[in-house]
Amino acid sequence: MPAQTRKKIKSIRAIPSLPRRKRDSHKGDFGRVLIIGGSRGMLGAPALAASAALRGGAGLVKMALPKSIQLACAALEPCATSLALPESGAGTFATAAIAKITNAAKDHDVLAVGPGLDKSAALSKLLGAIIGLANKPVVIDADGLNNLCQVRDWPKKARAKLVLTPHPGEAKRLWAGLKKSAWPKSRRDAALELARSCRQIVVLKGAGTVVTDGCRIYVNKTGNPGMASGGSGDVLTGLIAALAGQGLELFDSAVLGVYIHGRAGDLAAEMVGQVSLTAHDLLEVLPDAFRQIQ
Repeated sequence: MPAQTRKKIKSIRAIPSLPRRKRDSHKGDFGRVLIIGGSRGMLGAPALAASAALRGGAGLVKMALPKSIQLACAALEPCATSLALPESGAGTFATAAIAKITNAAKDHDVLAVGPGLDKSAALSKLLGAIIGLANKPVVIDADGLNNLCQVRDWPKKARAKLVLTPHPGEAKRLWAGLKKSAWPKSRRDAALELARSCRQIVVLKGAGTVVTDGCRIYVNKTGNPGMASGGSGDVLTGLIAALAGQGLELFDSAVLGVYIHGRAGDLAAEMVGQVSLTAHDLLEVLPDAFRQIQ
């Protein structure tokens, strides 16, 4: 990246914070989050994201789910409500679910799309419909990103405000659909160029997670290798969505979410070690991570 371009990038070091809650607050003041995901073989993922959204302070959380897994997911996270939707023979959302999901989105402040979603033509149509929701904050992860890659010219169609949270493999698939150049050697440059190409916020996960909107950049210093296990990304997705629902600017929500997520990972590693660390451990220590920065 040219030196003159680098000078225009603002490096973020201060960690954002949530405003103090008023004594007369009610659950509607802290955001309504809709988790869209799940499939027959991946019913734990949306429940993890919903649990993280609740631990992250969201006032109300609902899971939009294929109907065959709705009861199981509701049992995994009883503090969230759920919506059973039409599904395909493979146990994923059917095309008939798309209108119901976009209608439910109207009653929610933030959407989190992707945990356990799987891939199909109908799901690519779903992603196309979701990114067309004007000014709606949407966090997209996992198969949400993989289905998004199948939407032709999706950056031009996006009217929602997106936070994309790819791991390197997902980021390279997004890159291949948008860029003709080779994947940069620098994670920093890769995240910046990806954010600029799609004009959205990118959270490039990994050691030293990079958060950028193409103009501002934050490189995270919390977290450890023990977090490299299934479900950790689902927790981050729900957490960022919850913070955005509480009124934080979307970029700040991503920065704070990444920091808290990593700090929870460090606290969990102190308790159980890196080898045994699971996504459930992150949920258990999220309250401690929040208390440390408050």
